[in-house]
Amino acid sequence: MNKLIAKLACFFAFLLILVSVAGAQQPSNDLSAEASVAYDTKDWAKSATLYEKLTQAHPEVPRAWFRLGASLQELGQLDRAIDVYNKALAAGAPPLYAEYSLAAVYAQRNQNEQAFEHLDKAVKAGYNKPDQLASDPYLASLRSDPRFAKLLEQTNRNLTPCAYTPENRQFDFWVGEWNVETTQGGIPAGQSRIEKTLGDCVILENWQSSGNPYSGKSYNIYNSALKRWEQFWVDNAGGNIFFYGELSKDGVLDYWTDEMPQPTGPKLKRHLQFIPMGPGKVRQFSRGSTDGGKTWNVEYDFIYLRKK
Repeated sequence: MNKLIAKLACFFAFLLILVSVAGAQQPSNDLSAEASVAYDTKDWAKSATLYEKLTQAHPEVPRAWFRLGASLQELGQLDRAIDVYNKALAAGAPPLYAEYSLAAVYAQRNQNEQAFEHLDKAVKAGYNKPDQLASDPYLASLRSDPRFAKLLEQTNRNLTPCAYTPENRQFDFWVGEWNVETTQGGIPAGQSRIEKTLGDCVILENWQSSGNPYSGKSYNIYNSALKRWEQFWVDNAGGNIFFYGELSKDGVLDYWTDEMPQPTGPKLKRHLQFIPMGPGKVRQFSRGSTDGGKTWNVEYDFIYLRKK
């Protein structure tokens, strides 16, 4: 009986601790919510007051420091804003945001050298908002400096890194609007629109056959980890094929598949080539092998003619 009473006493003591902790946390939660509303509605004076309280209660939270800095900056309290942004960095705020904000404050103070120093740090940390950089009124004093244009270019590179990587651009010769016909006889085979998408990281094929409803798409991307090109083909018949390969020394994009099981018959291995043939012309040549690559049979042989 005494053991039971002791256990119950411990249990209720634990409940009291939980209640007291929850009660202690509730004011901070309410304060955080109120501060967020003030910040989102740009009530900068109230926002600064509330985030000041939050940083005192929770100095380890970088978001509170950062928003306090932003509120002070909007209120024109630039010296304090600099100090607070540095505390945000020390607490673990992402440098690409905190360094950018420090650059803006220094630019407001016409301390352009310090502004460029922090802006450079932000860009090197991955800052990737070129539209904001180009239009931010706080950075107006920096835009006539040649360094600004270079940082803006690097910001664009951060936003769309694939657009500037040579390997990702190897397949650009296929991009465009095409009429497609057979190599032998020039019989219309289909139409295809090849476009860059997802930050220019993906070459997207949109295929529509001539004379029948067959259509499909392929997603082509350079896999930088494996240093190879990969294509995933899907169609409206439920088919899918995975290719992998590379650009050869003579500029041909060579794709291969593994030996894949088929609905009937032996496994099939494919070899697909995209061959540039001068301005506005690409050959797509597909072969298949059912004996592990010893012999090959032509599946199709197309010529892509760029639409004018």
